[in-house]
Amino acid sequence: MSQQPTTPANILVVDDDKIILDSLVEFLALDGYAVDSAQSFTDAMRVLESKPIDIVLSDINLPGGNGFELLATLKKKHPEIGVIMMTGYGTIESAVEAIKLGAHDYLTKPIHDEELTLCVQRAVAQHSIVEENQQLKKRLDQRYGLDAIMGHDHRMLRIFDLVETIADSKVSVLVQGPSGTGKSLIAGVIHQQSARRDKPFIEVSCGSLPETLLESELFGHVRGAFTGAVSNKPGKFKAADCGTLFLDEISTASPAMQVKLLRVLQSHQFEPVGSNKTETVDVRLIVASNVDLEQEVEAGRFRQDLYYRINVVSIDMPKLCDRMTDVPLLATHFLQQSAAEMNSRVTGLDDEVVQALQRYSWPGNVRELENVMARAVVLCQGTQLHMEHLPEKILSIPQTDHSTTLYIPMPLKQALEVPEKRILETALRANDWNRQATAEQLEINRTTLYKKMKRYGLDVPVMRAT
Repeated sequence: MSQQPTTPANILVVDDDKIILDSLVEFLALDGYAVDSAQSFTDAMRVLESKPIDIVLSDINLPGGNGFELLATLKKKHPEIGVIMMTGYGTIESAVEAIKLGAHDYLTKPIHDEELTLCVQRAVAQHSIVEENQQLKKRLDQRYGLDAIMGHDHRMLRIFDLVETIADSKVSVLVQGPSGTGKSLIAGVIHQQSARRDKPFIEVSCGSLPETLLESELFGHVRGAFTGAVSNKPGKFKAADCGTLFLDEISTASPAMQVKLLRVLQSHQFEPVGSNKTETVDVRLIVASNVDLEQEVEAGRFRQDLYYRINVVSIDMPKLCDRMTDVPLLATHFLQQSAAEMNSRVTGLDDEVVQALQRYSWPGNVRELENVMARAVVLCQGTQLHMEHLPEKILSIPQTDHSTTLYIPMPLKQALEVPEKRILETALRANDWNRQATAEQLEINRTTLYKKMKRYGLDVPVMRAT
């Protein structure tokens, strides 16, 4: 007898011979499995529709339909179920037919105990692998589906549209934005939404590796290429073949490494370190930078030709402080995510917490908000997050209480300047500093908007102008 499985697999035995059926059921039950039985095709289908089954052990000759019909039905309706076929009249042809139709294995009667045990163990192991792969794919879809990019801000909505448009193409993508804004998440979503979704998605942080190690990491090396290279090692480009390679912090790549990357983008070819053999790959490249690469090109720190190669499509990730209307949505998402991971009872956050989160400037962007919510869930013993669960740096931001604001005598025109400036700046940011759109939204003419921007110092050189 084999060792009882930690989680017993559910097995359905189908055979029209009652003696053989009872014998197999008893043997498998003693071996630690949860076993059901059926004596016909119809009975088997009834069991399969009524409860989850992991493995089917079926005779070929059955009343109401043979075992091959049952196998074909299972492959169509329940492809995740492993099937083992049995027959008392075994031939090479029937065995080959069973395997071609998708059976996991084939047994000839009389069935020996050891043979049955080994066959079922293999089928259960294979079923577990299939199930794990399905769960992994489900988690990937949840993490990297379009639903994973959260936000109602107009900048994020434009990014959603752009991702959907470019995902299935082969063009290189440049994702720019401050640290913590979700650049790697966007890269994963682009891959998961593309035709390459079932192929590898490989991520490399260029800034975390010195140049010598980065070259080996990306292109691989052969044995003896350098001290410590005791065997051949394929690089990330080879590992990402037919899939997507995401290079984070691309701005840190040295001039020599930039030349090598340019060649791969142009010819899809490279040589591993220490090798003269040219490798060819089909890789979709997505790169990210937390500094403005155009400025790096102007400063002579980044190759212009490489910049134009990787910047076929550009995605600019906004800072969280520029999309504060998304903070409640993101906070709730991260709360639910952390609560599920930690098996916590927390289900929501009160209005005071939401207001405090929206007062904070979030220098660490979305990643900082995610960490704050995870910390709060750990500290919370109830079902609702309150102010005491937030870090001091957020609590220290003073709350504006207009009802107790000290009155300072001044002309009404001067008093209205502060809220007017705030409204203008908010509207300009919301329209990505498009003056025409802002003027139309505020129902004022463009000339009036120009004058007010100049008066309040909003038309500064660092800001984008139309």
